[in-house]
Amino acid sequence: MTKDGIQIQRRGDNAAGTVLVVEDSRALQGLLSSYLNGLYGLKTVATNSLAETRAQLATGPERFFCAVLDLNLPDAPNGEVVDLVQQYGIPVIVLTASIDAARRQIMISKRVVDYFVKRNLSEIEHVAHVVNRLWENCQMKVLVVDDSRSFRTYLQSLLGSYRYQTFVAGNGKEALTLLTMHPDISLVITDVNMPEMDGLVLIETIRRQYRREDLVVIGMSDVAKPGLSALLLKAGANDFIAKPFQVEELFCRVTQNTNMINYVRQLRQAATLDFLTGLANRRHTLELGEALYAQARHGDLAIALAMVDADHFKLINDRFGHLVGDEALKAIASALRQTWPDTDVLGRYGGEEFLGLVTLQPGMDIAALFEQARAEVAAIDLIADGQRAALTVSIGFTTELGNSLIQMIERADNAAYQAKAEGRNRVVRQ
Repeated sequence: MTKDGIQIQRRGDNAAGTVLVVEDSRALQGLLSSYLNGLYGLKTVATNSLAETRAQLATGPERFFCAVLDLNLPDAPNGEVVDLVQQYGIPVIVLTASIDAARRQIMISKRVVDYFVKRNLSEIEHVAHVVNRLWENCQMKVLVVDDSRSFRTYLQSLLGSYRYQTFVAGNGKEALTLLTMHPDISLVITDVNMPEMDGLVLIETIRRQYRREDLVVIGMSDVAKPGLSALLLKAGANDFIAKPFQVEELFCRVTQNTNMINYVRQLRQAATLDFLTGLANRRHTLELGEALYAQARHGDLAIALAMVDADHFKLINDRFGHLVGDEALKAIASALRQTWPDTDVLGRYGGEEFLGLVTLQPGMDIAALFEQARAEVAAIDLIADGQRAALTVSIGFTTELGNSLIQMIERADNAAYQAKAEGRNRVVRQ
């Protein structure tokens, strides 16, 4: 990562998603690449002809998670580049100088993700936004529920072109089983008339467990029953689409509803996450810690609590400035996150201190886990204005429950101070 003369890099970091940009206008090509990289951190590979595009695809099409294509190129004036790129299964967004009904129908038949007319800068910014949505969609799970195998396959293919992770079920009972197996599903698209459990009962059952802002449900039916859409909405559906539908309408509604879920999640994150590191903030860390501690006190599980303190952090701030200090904290948080079990607690406790709780598993070497966390931080390279600074942490931990979570924290904190007294960049147990 480079930011105002700062480079923070972990050894072995993978590149983010790469976008193939095919545009014969160098100015437009550069502008779009700038938006994608500057606003969303996405890498781009740019070409300006069919021949260059073919050469790039020949050297590794798997790097591209999507492509933004100019419909009219000097050596491909009739949109041939779209067919070329789609041969590799890469989702396509089209740029065109103009659009009419015939050209729009061609775009729909080719199942391009979207198309944009090159009118002004706001259009290019919108293109970048759609590309970023495709990248985010890779992490979003959708469940399609319909008793028609052919329709399930069709809808799964459409959603796949938008990079959604898609699951399918033939009725409501199968859908509930999949929701139990994959509780992070964000969107359910369900038919109404199905055997065993219909869509109406499915929606009512879902709403007993999931709120509208936690799981979006879109009802769908080809039955022209008066009041059906209102019935489904009152049962808990977020939206309704009649079959047959326009593909553009489907994805406008899907995007609108998934945007709503994302906004709600962002609001929740703002209340529970540390704005700088993305870890749990102090209040939320203590809330999660108290819950885990209570389970340990009841004998349901065993836990370890660790205090992680960045070494010589004041010197980093004094030497390089607070901007570098902020980037250092973000890098440390990222390294800790790589090591910490996903199901356990990790948060920023305050300043340069991080607090974590780990559930102990049979045969687990907890000291080795914390030693790995220390080593991950030590592997960070921090370079600011050409100067290198080492990042290390001192870790103190305890497995003694004591009488309260606060008492555990105090023990771990004392161990961290001991680690610093012994020379820093080490793990101490108390």
